[in-house]
Amino acid sequence: MRLLAFAASLRQGSFNRKLINVAVDITRGHGVEVDHADFHEFDMPPYDGDVQERDGLPAGARLLIERLKAVDGLLISSPEYNYSLPGTIKNAIDWISRVKPVPLRGKHGFLLSASTGQVGGIRGLWQLRIPLEGLGVLVYPDMYTLPWAEQAFDEQGQLKEQERYDRLKQMMGGYLQMARKLTP
Repeated sequence: MRLLAFAASLRQGSFNRKLINVAVDITRGHGVEVDHADFHEFDMPPYDGDVQERDGLPAGARLLIERLKAVDGLLISSPEYNYSLPGTIKNAIDWISRVKPVPLRGKHGFLLSASTGQVGGIRGLWQLRIPLEGLGVLVYPDMYTLPWAEQAFDEQGQLKEQERYDRLKQMMGGYLQMARKLTP
């Protein structure tokens, strides 16, 4: 089984980048191959049908599509912006959905979020599920949220509290168990 993992955040010091790093380490510890991407690799302009008709898909969208075709599932750690998903990930989904068959169809996924707020980004993850599931991704029912993320990581980028790490490891284990059953 092979997964594509990335934080849907562009900021270098992003808590979601730190969280996806921890999730990738756990996943690799389960013997799973992970393509760990930097979301900057998938840079693309705002979706515009006229631009698509004139120029085709931008390079970032083509690269994301290529990477999606090479994996069975996704690990996405996404911030919550204004009670919803970031425009950057929604824009990427809009671009890649123009390809037929849609490269997300038949994939499985696990969603995570780190936030400086009390709810840990859960509202944004519920919004992110909508286009992913609509385009054929089987998203694992549980989603990992990390509230008060500014206090959660040590200097090496690891979770300080064993309870938070254990919860993530347990949820990842559940997702990977499901994913193995779904992966041919």
